[in-house]
Amino acid sequence: MILTDTHTHIYSEAFDEDQDEMIQRAIKNGVTRFFVPAIDSSYTKAMYAVEEKYPENVFLMTGLHPTHVKENYREELAHIEKELEDRLNNKEGKKFYAIGEVGIDLYWDKSFLSEQQQVFKYQIQLAKKHKLPIVIHCREAFDEVFEVLEAEKSDDLFGIFHCFTGTLEDAHRAISYNMKLGIGGVVTFKNGKIDTFLDQISLDHIVLETDAPYLAPTPYRGKRNESSYLVNIIEKLQNIYQKSVVEIAEITTKNSKDIFGV
Repeated sequence: MILTDTHTHIYSEAFDEDQDEMIQRAIKNGVTRFFVPAIDSSYTKAMYAVEEKYPENVFLMTGLHPTHVKENYREELAHIEKELEDRLNNKEGKKFYAIGEVGIDLYWDKSFLSEQQQVFKYQIQLAKKHKLPIVIHCREAFDEVFEVLEAEKSDDLFGIFHCFTGTLEDAHRAISYNMKLGIGGVVTFKNGKIDTFLDQISLDHIVLETDAPYLAPTPYRGKRNESSYLVNIIEKLQNIYQKSVVEIAEITTKNSKDIFGV
C-alpha cells in the first residue's frame, strides 16, 4: 500500500530536531511520497536539503505563499522564475512538480489583497507556461480565489485545492476548475463540517495531505502534525466512503499521479 502526502512542509523548523525520525515514521506507515510546497525564498535551501536526503520520496514545488506576499513580491517572483529555469537546465534531472502553494489568504492580513491577487494570477500563468499544476491556499477568501480561477480557467489550468474547508457548493466549483480537493486533518475535527458532505464527492476528486506541521488530525489536534498521521485521515475517510484503507490509498495515490505526473 502506497500513501501519498500531497502537502507537507517537512523542511519546517518544527522538525529541526527530528526530521529524519519523522520521515522514517511516515515511511513505516506506508507514506512514501511527500509533495513539498514552497513558502518563500528563505526556505529554498532547506527544501533542497531534504530533497537531497530523500531523492526517491521527496517531490518539490516552487511558489510564493499568499501570507508572504509583501512589498518585495517582485523579487520573490524573480527568484521563482530563476529556480524554474535552473531546474530546466540541470543535468541531474531534478524538477519542480507544481507551482505552490499559491492563492489568497485574508485571515491574517487584508492589506495586501491587491498584491495577492496579482501574484496569484502571475503564478497561475507561470504554471501554464511550464505545464505544471497549481496548489491553492485559500483562507477566508473563496470568493476572491474563485474570481481569479474564473478569469484564468482553461484546459491547462489544473491542480489541487489544498486544505479544502469550503461548502459542498464550493467543492463542486473547485472541481469545475480541474482541481482535486486536498483533504487533511480538518476532516477529523468535530467542527470541520466537510465530513458531513464529503461522501457526495467522488473519491476520484480527492487527494490526501497533512499540511504538517500544521492542522494535526484528531487525536493529535493542537499538537505538531507530521506525515505519519496521514493514516488517521485515511481512517476517517474509510468511515465516510465505506471503502477499505487499501482502496482509498490506491485511488488517492492515483489521483496524485494524475496531477503531479510522477
